[in-house]
Amino acid sequence: MVRGRCLCGDVAFEVTGDIGMVMHCHCSMCRKFHGSAFATHGVVPTDGFGWRSSQDSIRRYVSSPGGARPFCRRCGSNVPSDHLPGVVVIPLGNLDDDPGARPLAHIFAASKARWYDVVGDLPRYDVYPPGIDAMALPDPVREPAATGYVRGSCLCGRVAYDIEGTIDRIHHCHCSRCRRARSAAHASNGFVDSARFRILHGEDLLESYKLPEAERFTQTFCRECGSVMPRTRPQRPYVVIPMGSIDGEPGVRPRAHIFVGSKALWYEIADALPQYAEYAPE
Repeated sequence: MVRGRCLCGDVAFEVTGDIGMVMHCHCSMCRKFHGSAFATHGVVPTDGFGWRSSQDSIRRYVSSPGGARPFCRRCGSNVPSDHLPGVVVIPLGNLDDDPGARPLAHIFAASKARWYDVVGDLPRYDVYPPGIDAMALPDPVREPAATGYVRGSCLCGRVAYDIEGTIDRIHHCHCSRCRRARSAAHASNGFVDSARFRILHGEDLLESYKLPEAERFTQTFCRECGSVMPRTRPQRPYVVIPMGSIDGEPGVRPRAHIFVGSKALWYEIADALPQYAEYAPE
């Protein structure tokens, strides 16, 4: 049995069936929803899945016809989706245990983030892999950034922000908190001087969850669609940007993998970026 939960623990589940069809998805909707470079999902038969908590804490955002994206209304973590007949879709970042299965491919590679390079030996498909009879939806159209700015938004588009200039640096973080918060293999966080960041609209839709046992770990998300959004901290002179929310070109590339000592067992780092067991040296 494999167990999983959201960041705050209000949503918990267990998987007794075999998890299959594990794939990294680079579509823009998954990037927006998770706030990450890509999402990693597997599927399990419905009779091999069970909730260990009430579903009252789950909110669902309909991102496309027949497509519901569920998330915890308290902490914003994405949670398993049971909208498809006969199967449940599991975000592997939520898991407490090794699922045994490993990723099989990168899908929607044609829609990958401009700042992220897909490397390694896994097969890559522009949309769905052969044998999956599903319609690929076009990427949502977003308002372009003003000259000299980087723009970002949530999946539903009701929250948007911009950054003057470029993002200072990007790190891929593999700590267990980031994995669970983003429901992904890792978080990809950008950092920018708070004086160059502003919310354009939708600030009233932002919710924040502070992890009680953490000194400062907080997740901010859109309460309408669950997308992870930038978090500002009064005691810090910078804003943390979930890179999956970026629209277009941020002007910088990831520098390193951090907290690889906590990396998910099911994920393999395939690029040549420096790796640090915890924080990267300044």
